[in-house]
Amino acid sequence: MSLHPTNGLPPTGYIRQSKLIPNIIPVSPATLWRWVKAGQFVAPVKLGNNTTAWRCEDVRQWLDAKGSK
Repeated sequence: MSLHPTNGLPPTGYIRQSKLIPNIIPVSPATLWRWVKAGQFVAPVKLGNNTTAWRCEDVRQWLDAKGSK
């Protein structure tokens, strides 16, 4: 799997699933949520009743860790 950490990932703030997949993490939404549930991907933050996002800093750390393996 090829990860593209700089394609559209802001240095700080939050990123929604629609921007995360497939631009930065090329997997299906089901796979992403399976990874979250299994602890293989960073947990999202609930920003509102219908709004879930990931901290860009957390995603960047995850990408860096994946790139170093």
